[in-house]
Amino acid sequence: MSEDLHARLKEYEGRSAATAVVGKDLVNEAMIRHWCEAMGDLNPAYAGPDAIAPPTMLQAWTMGGLSGHADRSGAYDELSALLDAAGCTSVVATDCEQEYLRPLRPGERITFDAVIESVSDRKTTRLGTGYFVTTRTDVRADGELAGTHRFRILKYAPAAARTASGQAAASGRAAGPEPNALRPRPVINRDTAGFWEGVAAHKLLIQRCGACRTLRFPWLPGCGACGSPDWDTVEAGGDATVYSYVVMHHPPFPAFDPPYAVALVELAEGVRMISNVIGVPYDRVRIGMPVRLEFLRADDELELPVFRAVGEDVSPGAPAGPEGAL
Repeated sequence: MSEDLHARLKEYEGRSAATAVVGKDLVNEAMIRHWCEAMGDLNPAYAGPDAIAPPTMLQAWTMGGLSGHADRSGAYDELSALLDAAGCTSVVATDCEQEYLRPLRPGERITFDAVIESVSDRKTTRLGTGYFVTTRTDVRADGELAGTHRFRILKYAPAAARTASGQAAASGRAAGPEPNALRPRPVINRDTAGFWEGVAAHKLLIQRCGACRTLRFPWLPGCGACGSPDWDTVEAGGDATVYSYVVMHHPPFPAFDPPYAVALVELAEGVRMISNVIGVPYDRVRIGMPVRLEFLRADDELELPVFRAVGEDVSPGAPAGPEGAL
C-alpha cells in the first residue's frame, strides 16, 4: 500500500499548481513602506522616487489573501487530499528558498507560475511520519522573470504519544519541562560570537556601524543602512518596553513549559530583540509594558538575556511564567 501511495504521489511531480496567475496588487510604495516599518529596515533604496521593493518581499506580491486566487490549478489540492486520505492530516512549513534575479519597482504588474517540484520518499520525523512536498514559484514583473521562490512543507501523520508529556499534549494539559532537559543551543559563528561573549559577561551588546553610526540588532556582518562592513558595539542600558508579543501554547518541547510569552522587546537605544518577559503570568504581558534586562542561567553552559516586568504587582504564589523559556 505504501509503495502504491508513493507511486501516486510521485505522479504529481512536475504538475502545475498555478499558471499565469496575476497578483492582486501592483508593486506599490504603501506595501513597501509597511514592510520596511515592520522589519525596521531603513535602507534608502526602498524609499523615494527611485524606490525598489526589498527582495525578501518576493512572495508578498503573489499572496491571494483570505479570498485566494480563483485561477490556481487544483493539482496541489488533489495532492493534499491524497495525503489526507493516507492519514497525513497535519502540516508544518519547514523551509523556503528565494533567488532574486532583478529588483521589483512600484507600478509593475506581478504574475507567477507554480509547479509541484518534488515529493519526497516517506520520512519519519519527531513530529510523525509523512512526506516533504516542495513547490517552486517563478515570479515575473511585467512579463520578465524577477525571482524564484521554493516552499517546502511536511504533510505527516502525528506520532503517537509515548511519554507523559506527549499524552498531556494530546489532552491539552500542561506537563511541564522534562527533567534535566537542556534548552537548544544558540547558533554561534563569526558574526554572532561577540554577542554571546557579551552575554557571558552580563553585557547586552548592540552593533553600531563604523560609518553611519546606525545601531543594529540582531548582529550582522554589514550595515543595512549604508552597507559598511565596519562596526563597533555599545552596551545596552537595560531599559526596554514590550513592542509586541505572542503566547506559546503548543507544541510542548523538552525544557519548555507552555504557555509562556515570547516578546519583541524595544530597547531604550531603539533596536528590538526577541526574548522572554518573566516575573508575571503570561496573560499579564501587555504591549507597552516596561521591562528591565536580566541575565538568566539556563544551565551550566548557557546564559540568556531575558526581561523582567517592572512595577508589576504579582501576588504571592501566582505563576510567573517560565523563567527564561526562550
